[in-house]
Amino acid sequence: MLVELPSWASVSPKRHAHITRVTDLLDRWSVELGVDSTERMAWHDAGRWHDALRDLSEDDLRAATGDMNSPVGLLHGPAAADRLAREGEKRIDVLEAIRWHTVGHASWSRTGRALYMADFLEPGRPFMQADRAYLADRVAASFDDTFRQVVRLRLEWTLREGKQMHPPTVALWNSVC
Repeated sequence: MLVELPSWASVSPKRHAHITRVTDLLDRWSVELGVDSTERMAWHDAGRWHDALRDLSEDDLRAATGDMNSPVGLLHGPAAADRLAREGEKRIDVLEAIRWHTVGHASWSRTGRALYMADFLEPGRPFMQADRAYLADRVAASFDDTFRQVVRLRLEWTLREGKQMHPPTVALWNSVC
């Protein structure tokens, strides 16, 4: 069953299915890790809101963030975090997880790290399926080591594809290596 999104969300059915898979992983891991109910809800909410504005137009994302320079693919997290804060969301770990979920952030709590992994490891993505499924199954047994491996894999892909390395991503790598 698809997770409930805020009324202001702008997502395609395909994106909604991705959000549901991410949230399902976060819910599973929170149970397997035995996290308390407060953290469990933070993980769930970070998952269901992380891509809530992913399908907004570039003009709308730039207007929402005031950012006229960053690549458009990096704007949906900050736009959603800002919208949630305006709507009254006060949990900093949730807001920061959503804000930085695309590039990562070195000062994240476990909520941000869990979202970063779930967004990459969710089973609907077509690449490295066996490897990602293996890592998803390892999160509860070895959260920090799995997180480090996910960061490494994402950095390797960025470098292999000749993509820009963003300063928060570099700082995240330096914090886990």
